[in-house]
Amino acid sequence: MATTSSPVKPAEPTAATWREAIKPYVHPDERRSWAQVLNSLLPYLALWALMLWSLRISYWVTLLLAVPAAGFLVRLFIIFHDYGHGSFFRSRRLNDAVGIVTGLLVFTPYYRWRHDHAVHHATAGDLDRRGIGDVWTLTVDEYLARTPWQRFVYRLYRHPLAMLVI
Repeated sequence: MATTSSPVKPAEPTAATWREAIKPYVHPDERRSWAQVLNSLLPYLALWALMLWSLRISYWVTLLLAVPAAGFLVRLFIIFHDYGHGSFFRSRRLNDAVGIVTGLLVFTPYYRWRHDHAVHHATAGDLDRRGIGDVWTLTVDEYLARTPWQRFVYRLYRHPLAMLVI
């Protein structure tokens, strides 16, 4: 007669386990940080220059070059985000200085964004402190108090295509 055994549930990681796992990532690697800045910023600037030059040839060529340029611009915003967290360089002044420069490229004022983003992290998921940088979230009672049109707009806004694509 065969016996079945229940699967053994793995132990939950402890705080010490997590600290050990993230230890290599606690302090920034400045050489890698500069490499990331350069391998994002230089291609973006080169594509920008090519786009200006390509205007003499064809708007279609310029438009084709805009696609990879947009990708590098998104990458620059991601790096800009990390400056705001102070995680790219050991020096806060250096994070701020490079953040200001990349903020100009991504059309986002660095100090204002850094403050608003910190508030977002402090209040995300707290329905009593909604407001800055949040995804619009309603409680069931708030949803039910809306008109049918307002519910439709809310559901449209929360649809995965709207949230992740648009």
